[in-house]
Amino acid sequence: MATWTPLLKVFYSHKKMDPLFIIEKFYTPGTKPHQVLVDHSRIITEKSLEIARNLIHLNPDLEFIKKAAMLHDIGICLTRADSIGCNGEAPYICHGYLGRMLLDEQGLPPEYGLVCERHTGAGITKENIISSSLPLPQRDMVPISIEEKIICIADKYHSKNPKHADKKITTIQIIEELEKINKDHAQRFSAWAEEFNL
Repeated sequence: MATWTPLLKVFYSHKKMDPLFIIEKFYTPGTKPHQVLVDHSRIITEKSLEIARNLIHLNPDLEFIKKAAMLHDIGICLTRADSIGCNGEAPYICHGYLGRMLLDEQGLPPEYGLVCERHTGAGITKENIISSSLPLPQRDMVPISIEEKIICIADKYHSKNPKHADKKITTIQIIEELEKINKDHAQRFSAWAEEFNL
C-alpha cells in the first residue's frame, strides 16, 4: 500500500477529486451509515459555504471547503454509534482523528485529514484530552485555519441522529450544549460566532 501513496497524492490533489468516491471506499451506498453521512455532510457543506460567502474578506478557499466539509465525518464508520447505524469498535469521540487516519492513508493532502481531526466539539485541546482522560492521541485538535473553523462551526448546526436531523439548532443552543461539555469549547465557539457574525 505504501508504494502507491505518492501516486494517490498526485491523483487526490487534483481539483476534480470527488468526495463521494472517497466516501464509497468505506461506506456501502444504500446502507444507513452511508445515507446518514452523505445527508449530514451535504447539509454541513451548504452551511459552511453560506458562512464562508459572508467572510470573503478573510479569503476562505470555497473549493476546499466544498470537498473537506463532505469528508469531515468520514471516520464515524469506525465508531460505535447505534443511532446512526455505525458498529465500529472505537468510542464516537474518536471519529475525528480516525477520519484523519483514513484520509491520510488514502493519500489526500493533509489539510483534509486535519479538518476531520479538529472539528469535534469546538476543537479539543491536549490539556482537555489529558484532564478528562479522553481516548484520543494527546495533542491539540483545535481548528486553526479559517476553513477548519468554518466547517467546525457549521457542523454544530445539524445533528446526524435521524431523530433530531430536522431540528433547527440556534447559536445560543449550541453554546449552551458546549458549555455542558467544557467551558473552553463554549468560549471558543462564542468567539467564532461573534467574529463570523452568526
